[in-house]
Amino acid sequence: MKTTINKVKNYVGKEVTIGAWLANKRSSGKIAFLQLRDGTGFIQGVVVKAEVDEEVFSQAKALTQESSIWVTGTIVEDARSPFGFEMQVSALEMIHESVDFPITPKEHGTEFLMDHRHLWLRSKRQHAVMKIRNEIIRATYQFFNDNDYIKIDPPILTGSAAEGTTELFHTQYFDEEAYLSQSGQLYMEAAAMAFGKVFSFGPTFRAEKSKTRRHLIEFWMIEPEMAFTDHDESLAIQEAYVSYLAKAVLTNCKLELTTLDRDIAKLEKIQAPFPRITYDEAIVLLKEKGFDDIEWGEDFGAPHETAIAESFDKPVFITHYPANIKAFYMKPDPKRPEVVLCADLIAPEGYGEIIGGSQRIDDLELMKQRYQEHQLSGDAYQWYLELRQYGSVPHSGFGLGLERTVAWFAGVEHVRETIPFPRLLNRLYP
Repeated sequence: MKTTINKVKNYVGKEVTIGAWLANKRSSGKIAFLQLRDGTGFIQGVVVKAEVDEEVFSQAKALTQESSIWVTGTIVEDARSPFGFEMQVSALEMIHESVDFPITPKEHGTEFLMDHRHLWLRSKRQHAVMKIRNEIIRATYQFFNDNDYIKIDPPILTGSAAEGTTELFHTQYFDEEAYLSQSGQLYMEAAAMAFGKVFSFGPTFRAEKSKTRRHLIEFWMIEPEMAFTDHDESLAIQEAYVSYLAKAVLTNCKLELTTLDRDIAKLEKIQAPFPRITYDEAIVLLKEKGFDDIEWGEDFGAPHETAIAESFDKPVFITHYPANIKAFYMKPDPKRPEVVLCADLIAPEGYGEIIGGSQRIDDLELMKQRYQEHQLSGDAYQWYLELRQYGSVPHSGFGLGLERTVAWFAGVEHVRETIPFPRLLNRLYP
């Protein structure tokens, strides 16, 4: 019976065959322990000299790291194994012998591992991180589908900047200027006016020359947009969504979290509702914590966000930022126009901003005023203006950064481990 490692629980006491790679091995004179992986998981294969043909035991001892093999044996339960099962091997068949695999069990430097990212992905730790990433993606689709959202795919090539910044990748689009998208949000607003509740999930690009552990040049964003939805309603959706993701990872990635030595108790605290503080309150809190140089009207950096998050045991919303440090499309607070109806969701443990969102301006004249203030091209943004001209409604949306969320849930220090092939300031290979 041919099967995969993730399904061996269905074959306890039975003999099966698995196509696998040898991740590692150790052996004594009488027993060889083979650490096997097949992409669905890891299992230990035990080859006992007295129970197999001499040729099989010799094969097992001669196997080299990352050789591909067909392994046949009986599945047994093993309480000592984090996986819960192991294979008592009876036969081996070489598919391809690997020679001098460059990533050995010894310690390697980060640059070496990044140069060999195509091979580093095979390791148990990287496998665990990618499985958590996959679960967050699966749960994202489940959450929005269950809540009647329509998935809409915005373009990657655009004729203008989503947030009016200069940190864009420029390209030539035949005889026009074009940019790689830094956000699908503006297009998602158009989609929300057509479908009510929508979400996108795709790659975005920022030409920031940043080397911090929180930044990538190419990353993935989940961007929901909701018509007839105000700021407070959007916050409730955000905390429900993040809580849903945390529960999904805790439920379906127990083995991966164990592999990463993740503190489960911290993830279990990710339950709605989340605390909320205003930007004004955050400024006061920072001054109390010794950040005497921070002044009202300045944006928060990583140290500020970390200090604020340390005051709470859950993710925290910081709301009502000054209008002049936020994007042109954010709706001013009617009671206090110098601040906008927005929020950043700050994760604990130093992982920083996970979500940025706001209620959008729905008034045509105010949006025209914003165009003038931000010197936005009327030609490039005319279509966006027309969303306020034909049946405008209150609407809100947000964007969640996938890689930062994976890093937070997995307990990984740097986002470069949370995407299969990271694009960093000085890295475009492999």
